[in-house]
Amino acid sequence: MHLFSENLAVEVSNYYRNIVLGHGATPKVFTMVNSDGDQYLFFIDDLQMERADEDQFLAYIVKEHDAVTYARGTLVIVEKNQQFIEFAVIDRDDEQAIVCSAELTRDMEDKPIGLSEFEKTLVKRDSIVFGHLYDPIKLSEEKIEDFESLWEEMKPKILHRTMGL
Repeated sequence: MHLFSENLAVEVSNYYRNIVLGHGATPKVFTMVNSDGDQYLFFIDDLQMERADEDQFLAYIVKEHDAVTYARGTLVIVEKNQQFIEFAVIDRDDEQAIVCSAELTRDMEDKPIGLSEFEKTLVKRDSIVFGHLYDPIKLSEEKIEDFESLWEEMKPKILHRTMGL
């Protein structure tokens, strides 16, 4: 597992803890780190796309930015009173991925009030629904232009920073 992947798991855990408990929001998050240590993070919901287009866009971004690792997370509702925040960290050079899960507790008014520690588990990358963003994809020139344009439009909403090595 690449060092960036281990660091990314810690970063995403802290990010979710801060945004969920500090702001009461549980966004679908996508983040990636390239070989230079540049990290990009944004809310998937900001894409406003169908799931298939969303996956193609994320695969395109992973390829264009030479991502060495990426993470994708969301809220998982098992039952109204049993909710989890889960994310997976996928490393380009590893067949295993890190899956992290924490139980979310809400009060009577449905506001988040507690988040357990994130438990990390190693699983086969192929077992993760969105674990295939490194796979080659064929896109039309029009689709590539649309994705480039969307990336430019999203830049003001994208958190960009350099991860410490």
